[in-house]
Amino acid sequence: MTNAPPLAPVSADAIEQSAARVADVVLRTPLEPSRRLSRLTGARVWLKREDLQPVRSYKIRGAYNFLSQLDEATLARGVVCASAGNHGQGVALACARLRTQGRIYVPKTTPRQKRDRIANLGEGAVEVVVGGDTYEDASRAAAANAARTGATLAPAFDDPRTINGQGTIAAEIVEQLGGSPAVLVVPVGGGGLLAGASTWLHERGHGTRIVGVEPSGAACMAAAVAAGGPVDLETVDTFVDGAAVGRAGDHTFAAVRDLDVDLLTVTEGRLCTEMLDLYQSDGIIAEPAGALATAALGSLDLAPDTDVVCVVSGGNNDVSRYGEILERSLVDRGLKHYFLVSFPQEPGALRRFLDEVLGPDDDITLFEYVKRNNRETGPALIGIELADPGDLSGLLDRLATSPVSVEPVEPGSPLFHFLI
Repeated sequence: MTNAPPLAPVSADAIEQSAARVADVVLRTPLEPSRRLSRLTGARVWLKREDLQPVRSYKIRGAYNFLSQLDEATLARGVVCASAGNHGQGVALACARLRTQGRIYVPKTTPRQKRDRIANLGEGAVEVVVGGDTYEDASRAAAANAARTGATLAPAFDDPRTINGQGTIAAEIVEQLGGSPAVLVVPVGGGGLLAGASTWLHERGHGTRIVGVEPSGAACMAAAVAAGGPVDLETVDTFVDGAAVGRAGDHTFAAVRDLDVDLLTVTEGRLCTEMLDLYQSDGIIAEPAGALATAALGSLDLAPDTDVVCVVSGGNNDVSRYGEILERSLVDRGLKHYFLVSFPQEPGALRRFLDEVLGPDDDITLFEYVKRNNRETGPALIGIELADPGDLSGLLDRLATSPVSVEPVEPGSPLFHFLI
């Protein structure tokens, strides 16, 4: 495998040099106040709108910083990378600008919208290869291709050049804000942005609290911190495809380990609720990974009237996913519940259930007979949407005193995963 010669390590100086290097390609994205989140927290919340980059995420910063430091001979051999979708778009745009050929491996879980965006941004310079179930599968395939062809492997996060490119966000935020934010909240997949931003802020003497936010189903950095080094997660929930990484990077972990960084996780349901709030209240279309930072604000103890910056990245959400997003949000807010209900197979059983069990504002959104166990009873899968989470206790009381047999379908159960 051919790699570029070793360059500067992760440092504030290297990050500032990277900012100059990527200036012609990377947008200086807006830093916008969020009235909704400021009211929620009491702090002055600002959104760093990396979803407005040409690739709709901050990944262009690291990808272009990496590729632009390769010499002509190395570029002529081509570039290969693994991506869940966003890094691939950054590499594709960089390949088009630098006139080199690229091959981008993505797992089958990568939404088609992201695959199409990679091909379009590459302008004929990249090939998208789909295979495997996880980012790690794509990463192994990309490494094998690089070893076989001599192409340069462009890491999504675990390389000083990539990390230094991502870290340019921190310097930009401080300049735009006119000083240090009290808190900077960033999304975490493999940890490139977290490592770069925390390095620059620490070395330049800013007393900013850094918070990295991971999806609860793919908290690889938290696992690395707990184990004292990067470890492979046993399972990875791929719903947050932009941050579904099963192992933190060696370089990224080293920066996080040595600096004062807080790590939080948020559930997929909470992310979905925040995605809908961003869209309906703020007019921002965010993918699950793009809502990680703002979704965590409710879990933070923030001082009133202090500046808190959240990085919003990215904006590559497939509209076909909104049905699932809305469903997960309703469950997260306690408004949607599922039950297996066994009705006597006799006239009027369903009518009695509707009249005696459902509250006046309860709504059946799913009703499906599963099978008939015998001639007397047959279970039905029922989805009930409440007007208020507090209505659940009354519904459960009425179910308990009704003649039907009821089994709640709990979130996390195998049947629940089949439903959503």
